[in-house]
Amino acid sequence: MTTNNRHSVSVAAVVLDADQRVLVIQRRDTGAWQLPGGVLELDESIERGVIREVHEETGLQVQPIRLTGVYKNMNLGVVALVFLARPGEGDPHPTDEATQVAWWTAEQVRKGMAEAFAVRILDALPDSNDVAIRHHDGVNLLH
Repeated sequence: MTTNNRHSVSVAAVVLDADQRVLVIQRRDTGAWQLPGGVLELDESIERGVIREVHEETGLQVQPIRLTGVYKNMNLGVVALVFLARPGEGDPHPTDEATQVAWWTAEQVRKGMAEAFAVRILDALPDSNDVAIRHHDGVNLLH
């Protein structure tokens, strides 16, 4: 098997505050608004990866609760595991990876994010026990 035949695995968290707003970041590299998350390291558990990525990008500690969706970018071969998470210690703030950090409503998510990334949040709301499995091209869902 060559490297081109392998997938990259990323993790992200839908972190909700008391008002059911979700924590989002504006990525420093692309300017896009997305969930905090990133590539899972080879030597870490999935849960530790979620905790590390959210902290690196927002300064907030979180506790993953449950898997809400699995999303594959068919163009890049990236598989993203998205978790619902509880906020913990820390105050969200811009970091080396995020120019802005904000709490958005579901309506803001629908209007301010590409479909392929907004659906990761919307699939976690309202609190459902279903795990979504979706495919996209980096911008739009593929049906």
